[in-house]
Amino acid sequence: MSVQTYSPREFHRQAHDALGNPQIRANFRKAMDGLMTKRRDSFGDWDLEVLRELGANIRLRALAKLPDLLEQLEANCEANGIRVHWAEDGDQACRIIRELCESHDARSVIKGKSMVSEEMHLNAHLEEAGIEALESDLGEYLVQLNEQTPSHIIMPAIHLNTDEISEIMHDKTGTERTRDVDYMTAAARQQLRERFMAADVGVSGVNFAVAETGTLCLVENEGNGRMTTTVPPVHIAVTGIEKVVEHLRDVPPLYALLTRSATGQHVTTYFNMISGPRKPEEHDGPKEVHLVLVDSGRSSIYQDDELLDTLRCIRCGACMNHCPVYTRVGGHTYGTTYPGPIGSILMPHMLGLGDTRDLPTASSLCGACGEVCPVKIPIPDLLVRLRREAVGEGRGNVPGAGVKRTKKEVAAWKGFQWLATHPRAWRSGTAIAGKLRALTPSRLGAWTDYRSAPKPAGTTLHALVKQHEAKRHQTEKTVEEKRP
Repeated sequence: MSVQTYSPREFHRQAHDALGNPQIRANFRKAMDGLMTKRRDSFGDWDLEVLRELGANIRLRALAKLPDLLEQLEANCEANGIRVHWAEDGDQACRIIRELCESHDARSVIKGKSMVSEEMHLNAHLEEAGIEALESDLGEYLVQLNEQTPSHIIMPAIHLNTDEISEIMHDKTGTERTRDVDYMTAAARQQLRERFMAADVGVSGVNFAVAETGTLCLVENEGNGRMTTTVPPVHIAVTGIEKVVEHLRDVPPLYALLTRSATGQHVTTYFNMISGPRKPEEHDGPKEVHLVLVDSGRSSIYQDDELLDTLRCIRCGACMNHCPVYTRVGGHTYGTTYPGPIGSILMPHMLGLGDTRDLPTASSLCGACGEVCPVKIPIPDLLVRLRREAVGEGRGNVPGAGVKRTKKEVAAWKGFQWLATHPRAWRSGTAIAGKLRALTPSRLGAWTDYRSAPKPAGTTLHALVKQHEAKRHQTEKTVEEKRP
């Protein structure tokens, strides 16, 4: 199946297309308004800042001990009967999963929701090997039918409205055209139920991996995660190395933050805790459970004492729901697995700034993403950091950092720096520029490919203030003269 693709290199063109599509803008506006309201109401009886501080500290403690916790997780998972595999990148993770499928002569895989599997393009890899991979999360199922990628990390099909979903299901599965959501949900459930029973392998993500007990926790609403991890004879869980937490008691606060921040729910319908394969006396569950731990650039992020804050993320999507840029252009515009503010600070490390240079600038820096992040990731600060690196300033730790500047550009900026630090020259220069503003060129190199060339103000601020003061004094003088 060919999937419609987007590229972070084409962010500006994709944003222009999205802004010109009133249906996409209406779909996102309606969805995001509802999500923001639900999140606010769900924390009504809680001391949110105390809970956020607790969540941030739990994630920071886990990251501080990450190498040791990963070893502890591996040891306890193996003791529970879960086989652990390590993958340096997405390609290696795909090979591991494919080899596990082939070792069981698997021809069909049913998948629960997993952004890491999206990140490594697992479906396409398995299909190349002749193994069918079917998404079981309803949103993921819909975008797969529509040959698209998810546009949101929590609600993959949020860019589609009821009519569009009805048309997709009618064209791809033969259901009736209808606006009856219950009918469409029941039809999808029936279609997927048959596939669960026939699948050879189930693949899932992981929300929290508990080092203390070797437990894999999955958060979901539809039951597809539970079906994926119990019905097929083999279960393969795949996750990034940062999802580990130290203690089982660390999970409840993070769970409370995740559900409320993501969908405004106090709890989700299902919370799954997987501690091993089926035991001899048990009647259901997989015969084998495997855990694939994926790095894919996370170790390099971990070595940067500022950017490692990115790894705190619990994938709630709240930063996207409140971002004035994301809510107008949608997830596909970013051209990356993780869109929105979190994607703009995570993907440059995974793909390099050469491909993602425009993402850190896809922000108004209003600070909303940082204010709503349940684990207090300083997203605005990291966006500014990446902007500096994109133009060759700062630490330069991110792959692809820095751009080549022409001699003319370097000279122009040095000239501006000198003018800005010499007040008399600045005032004279701006006054002259204002008089010659009609001669300002409309093209200023690549900068004006997506922007209008700025024109100097006709009158400087200082001149306007003087005019205002003179007018005020004249008014006061006139009033005084008219007094008897």
